[in-house]
Formats: sequence, C-alpha cells, structure tokens
Amino acid sequence: MTLFSKIIAGEIPSYKIAEDEQFFAFLDIFPLQKGHTLVVPKMEVDKIFDLDDATIAAFMVFAKKIGKAIEKAFDCNRCGINVVGLEVPHAHIHLIPINQPSDMNIANPKLKLSEAEFEAIRQKIVDAL
Repeated sequence: MTLFSKIIAGEIPSYKIAEDEQFFAFLDIFPLQKGHTLVVPKMEVDKIFDLDDATIAAFMVFAKKIGKAIEKAFDCNRCGINVVGLEVPHAHIHLIPINQPSDMNIANPKLKLSEAEFEAIRQKIVDAL
C-alpha cells in the first residue's frame, strides 16, 4: 500500500480538498507555493501513462475543477500542472498556483507552514470549488 493509498484510506491525516469515486485531492505538505495540491487516482498505479484512456481523461477533468478553484483562491497568473512521479510510486499530479515558470520547479525550497495555515489554505480552495 502506497503512502497515497494510506492517505486516501484515512490512515494518514491529510488536508483533503475533494474526492469522488475515482480520485482524491489534498494539499501537499511540502508545498512549493501556498495552495500546492496533489491529485491522485484512488487506484494504485505507479506511472500516470499506465492509466487507461478513460481513467486518464476523467483524472484530468477532476484535476481541472481543482485547478480552477486554486486560480480563484490565490493571486496567481494560473494554476500550473506538473507530473514528476518519482516521489511516490502512485500516479499523481501537482497543481501549483504560479506567476512564473520557476514557481513550479520541484527542486525549489519547500514552504514550512503551520497546521492553521494549511487549514486556512484548504478552506480557501474548498470554498472556491
């Protein structure tokens, strides 16, 4: 069972943004920017391109809703999308509010936020959904 499957199952706490039958979205606890959200399929698949066509299409539609909410919730030029896939062997998308391309460089230092800050960020996105 991957770290993300444990989060989806509620075995590890998370700042959940949204979920449906197939997908789960939650705040990255090592964010590059405030609002940095991970979107994952509930099905354990290591590589995003190993998802079947219908699932990957639904994955993008689900992520689009979250991305639009991030754009409403934060002062940013757009919500960037990043698929790296090396951190956890479970397909996932990073949705990151950005103003310039360097804002989504995964090698950048991560923000250190308090529980209260994470909860306020979570609520801003949820309210924008």
